Amino acid sequence: MIAKRLLPALVATLACGLAHAAAPAKAPVFVGTDAPMASNAIYFVLTDRFVDGDTANDHRDQGGAHPTWDIPVPGAPKGESANIGYLGGDFRGVLDNAGYIKGMGFGAVWITPIVDNPDEAFTGGDPVSWGSKFTDRGKTGYHGYWGVNFYKVDEHLPSKDLDYRQFTAGMHEAGLKVVQDIVLNHGSPAFTMPVKQPQFGQIFDRDGKLVADEQNLPPYQLDPVRNPLHRFYHAYDDLVQLSNNDDQNPAVLDYFVGAYLQWIDQGSDAFRIDTISHMSTTFWKQFSARIRAKHPGFFMYGEAFDYSPDNIGKFTWPQNGGISVLDFPLRGRLGEVFEHPHSDYAQILDRLYLTNGPYQNPYELVTFYDNHDMARLNASDDGFIDANNFLFTARGIPAIYYGSEIGFERGKAEHEGNRNYFGQQRIDNAPKSPIYQHLKRIAMLRAKMPALQRGLMLPIRFAGQQASFYRVYQQGKVHQIALVLLNKGDQPADFKVGQWLQSGTWQPLLGDGPPVAIGDGGMLDATVGPHDVQVYLLDARVRRADLLAELTRLQEERGHPAR
Repeated sequence: MIAKRLLPALVATLACGLAHAAAPAKAPVFVGTDAPMASNAIYFVLTDRFVDGDTANDHRDQGGAHPTWDIPVPGAPKGESANIGYLGGDFRGVLDNAGYIKGMGFGAVWITPIVDNPDEAFTGGDPVSWGSKFTDRGKTGYHGYWGVNFYKVDEHLPSKDLDYRQFTAGMHEAGLKVVQDIVLNHGSPAFTMPVKQPQFGQIFDRDGKLVADEQNLPPYQLDPVRNPLHRFYHAYDDLVQLSNNDDQNPAVLDYFVGAYLQWIDQGSDAFRIDTISHMSTTFWKQFSARIRAKHPGFFMYGEAFDYSPDNIGKFTWPQNGGISVLDFPLRGRLGEVFEHPHSDYAQILDRLYLTNGPYQNPYELVTFYDNHDMARLNASDDGFIDANNFLFTARGIPAIYYGSEIGFERGKAEHEGNRNYFGQQRIDNAPKSPIYQHLKRIAMLRAKMPALQRGLMLPIRFAGQQASFYRVYQQGKVHQIALVLLNKGDQPADFKVGQWLQSGTWQPLLGDGPPVAIGDGGMLDATVGPHDVQVYLLDARVRRADLLAELTRLQEERGHPAR
């Protein structure tokens, strides 16, 4: 009797077990990053130097005895120029060219700081001359990094019916996110003026009230204990004559949290943080926590101008704020490889840090080869093409400095033409450039492919003029195995790839080549033209055992081993 009563339960249990045994195993997840910003390559615009879309906001008569409009750098060689005055670029100039930027394959635009800057040229410091560094005498705040009121838009940027909120709305309508460059560690130049100038060394609140004033005193003469206007600042200098905001003062944190929450509310999608290494990780932990309390997951990346991964990696760790960074260590190697035609791709490999590296997540780093603070990439057209082919297929979020799509002012540093005016004519002519044509080709491909945006990166071979690697994204209903083949040589290159190569039909995504059917243990043979790239796609889940093992290791060891 007992056996008869137990039999139905036993049958039900066995049936349930067989059902579970028959169910397919859940596919593993292979993802470099899920950060939404990773989908978007970034185009970096120094706003004043892009396009003057509205001459009504140029303020060409501003500054009185210290005018701010169009100030050529003295000592320029014949046929060359640089400028330290305003040249008219504005929100209208960027928005009018949103289609140009989106059409190249970018999903975000990083603009320089929008906050109010002084209304005169600076009279202190050392005079600017051709090729000089860390010199500011005679310079204006055209670049936006000399903030005096962080709650107010600088008057050179908006137009009638185009304030910041309307600008970001227009960019969003065009399919572009807006990355706002922000500064917290310093304001404007604050001392060494022969005669104190208005606004320099001062900070005002949202109501226009003066909250800080260095009063043209050298930092060691500040008295933050007794003078309330000095309490915003450290009583020691940091960068040239710039004010040095006190990151241990809660009022400083409150001021900037309030200011930058305001700009998020007006449409900023992400922040690039200037000079992040000049303030403590304790400060950044507090700042990021308060920003993300209102805007969970808000993406931020900092500039620590430092080629040591040990020094910059700490900012990415959760206990220090979880802020990504510009990838300077990789940038150093990109310059070495793509500025020199006979360089070795192997130089790049040890700066990828794909497992147990210094970063919380290497796939969220913003990758680049030049910007406004260093000499532009000094490469041939082919060198730019090769650099872009790598940047838009490798791990990270690529950022391209305005003009690099045509090799604008290549090799030039700040006071040698790096920040020169671009203008509408160059934009209209850009599609004729081979750099532009190849950039658009690879950037548009990245914009369509989750594997290139956020997939794990598995190197196969980096040697001489060739590099090959997989990018693999597997999550939910999306499964892409991409094989990237890069040739930076002057001759066609033959690739034979068998390592970790999964069987199936691989589709070439560039050019008009036929699909390639690969059997178990097969080899993919391909020829890639000089200074070119090919990407093959297998739209399938990962099945091959050794590929599964390698990707599982990459997934598990993606970040810093102690984090």
